[in-house]
Amino acid sequence: MGQIVLARVDDRLIHGQVITKWSKGMNTNALFVVDNATAMDPFLKDIYTMSTSNTGMTIKVLSIDEAVEYWEKSNFEDYRAILIFKSIAGAKEAIDKGLPIKKLNIGGIAKTKDSKFVVPNVAVKHEDLNTLKEVEGNGTKVFFQVVPEAKLVNLKDALKIY
Repeated sequence: MGQIVLARVDDRLIHGQVITKWSKGMNTNALFVVDNATAMDPFLKDIYTMSTSNTGMTIKVLSIDEAVEYWEKSNFEDYRAILIFKSIAGAKEAIDKGLPIKKLNIGGIAKTKDSKFVVPNVAVKHEDLNTLKEVEGNGTKVFFQVVPEAKLVNLKDALKIY
């Protein structure tokens, strides 16, 4: 049976920090990009899945519904996977549809005019915080942390910072 080792929101999806810091340190063998737009874009999907040869891990690009179905049918087989979402809304949708995510790492969201930094490199909008409160209220631990060696900021403290 597979395992969701970590679920992460990172608008850059797969990049050096995810591959070198998170995946190696957590003994994972798979990275699953879970994002509807990326899953529907053949060019982007190919770019991410072709990076498998450089990582030694299995990389899949799935829509939210495909990820839920894959979990329901096979519990992700024997993969110890990190799930990477492009948005907080996407992660919430996956949780609401049944992915058993126990911990949600908010790790990289670019600054926009409507957002504020909670920790370096992680900027959220007010409505994102409300979504995260709902996610945590339903039993998923939410925390902000860009890399494993950085200070972990829980949702309660992030709300104070915001």
